[in-house]
Amino acid sequence: MKLYMHPASTTSRAVALFVMDNALPVEFQVVDLFSGEHLREPFVSINPNRMVPVLDDGDFRLTESSAILKYIAEKTGSPAYPKELQRRARVNEVMDWFNSNFYRDYGYGLIYPQVFPQHKRPSEEGQTITLNWGKEKTQGWLQILNDHIIGPDRSYLCGDAITIADYFAVAILQVGELIRCDFSQYPNIARWLANMKKRASYQKVYEVIQGFGKSLEGQKFVAVA
Repeated sequence: MKLYMHPASTTSRAVALFVMDNALPVEFQVVDLFSGEHLREPFVSINPNRMVPVLDDGDFRLTESSAILKYIAEKTGSPAYPKELQRRARVNEVMDWFNSNFYRDYGYGLIYPQVFPQHKRPSEEGQTITLNWGKEKTQGWLQILNDHIIGPDRSYLCGDAITIADYFAVAILQVGELIRCDFSQYPNIARWLANMKKRASYQKVYEVIQGFGKSLEGQKFVAVA
C-alpha cells in the first residue's frame, strides 16, 4: 500500500500516526503541497479533488482520511477498529462527529482563516464574524467532547482501548496549537490529548506542524483559552 501524504496536512497526520505506531506495511509518498504538486499532473489524475491523503492499494484507490483509516485497519486486522458491531458503530459515530460537526467550526471557522491566506475572508467584517462564530461553536463542541464523549473515566474516545477514532481526532484537535488554543478548562480533553502525545511515533509525525507553529509565534489570534 502507498499513502500519498504531506506531514503538514492535518488529515495526512491522522493516517501517518496510525501507520507508524503499528508498523503497518504502508509506503509514504510525499506530495509537496507548498510547491503546488497537488494541483497539477500527475497527482490530479490520482485525486481530482487535489487533496491528500490518498491510499493506493494495487488497482484500488481511496481518498478521505476517515475511509483510509478504516480500510487499513480492516485490511491489517487491527484491534483499533473493533469487529463487534456496536463497538465499531461507536468508533464510526465519533469519527463522523469530529468530521461533520467539530472540524467544520474548529478548523474551517476558527483556525484556518487565521493561518492560511486562502481561507481568510475577503473583508475584515467577514473575518471577524467568521472567527467569533467559529469560536463560539467550537466552545460548545469542546464542552460536549469533554463532558460526554470522553468524560472523566475514559482513557480514549471510545473506552479504555485506543481506536482509529483517537488517531483521527488528535490530528484535528492538535491544529488548535497553531493559534495557541488552551484546553486546560476542559480537563478530560487535556488528559486525553496528553495521553495521545505519549504515542511512540507522535513527535516524528508532528514535528513539521510543530515547526510551523513556532513560525507563527508573536502573532495575535482569536483562540479558545
